[in-house]
Amino acid sequence: MKQRSRSAFKNDTGAQIGIGTLIIFIAMILIASVAAAVMIQTAGVLREQAAQTGTHASHEVSSNVMIRNIEGHRANSTSEGISSTVDLLKINVGLHVGTRELDVGQTIITVSDGSNTNTLVYAGNDAIYGTAMDNFGASASLNLERLINSTTEIHGVNENNSKIFFTANKFRDEDGSFTQNNPLMNKGDLISFYVSTVSDEASSYNSLYGYETELKSSGLEIEPRTRMQVVISSEYGPDVFLNFYTPSSYGVNRIVGLYP
Repeated sequence: MKQRSRSAFKNDTGAQIGIGTLIIFIAMILIASVAAAVMIQTAGVLREQAAQTGTHASHEVSSNVMIRNIEGHRANSTSEGISSTVDLLKINVGLHVGTRELDVGQTIITVSDGSNTNTLVYAGNDAIYGTAMDNFGASASLNLERLINSTTEIHGVNENNSKIFFTANKFRDEDGSFTQNNPLMNKGDLISFYVSTVSDEASSYNSLYGYETELKSSGLEIEPRTRMQVVISSEYGPDVFLNFYTPSSYGVNRIVGLYP
């Protein structure tokens, strides 16, 4: 009699190993996808930050303002003649090639005669002293006249405008970007900065730059052979420093070339 065969049952774990491997593989793909997404996002952020940093760096290392020339104007009196000092600076400026627009309202000009220094803000800027120049308006001519003959109350004290403000006017502005209340300089614009340097002596005179008016002292004394320093600090870019000596004699000229 044949022996009855027995059925042997064997546990087959091959499929379980395959499923585990598949799960690990899918998990690795998911992790790689997440990591790749994070890296791509991070790379995008870094690229944007690098572009912004490069732009800001180029603005900071390039000088926006280019001083073309400086004229000195002397006060006049019907009884005493021409003053012995330069009493108004007309600084003609432009922008270097490739620089961005310049907000003149954020510009600060420092002028020194070797003994005294005036740090000046744009007459329409009310952020520094809490007020703009008294009666500042849309007329460049009237603003210049007020610069040389008027005062502004600063923290309860009337200060001569010539000691704390400067004015500006366009010489060439094809796109009309420059106004007294919104003084923006673009590429190709030529702008004149006016800095009152009326001396104590000249404050008794009655005429300057075509204005028949009272003059207010700036505290500066720009006589012949004076070592001058002019610093223009714009919103972007390094400060522009200019050092020069005034001529050995002004002669009988009301307008004196100071730079170049």
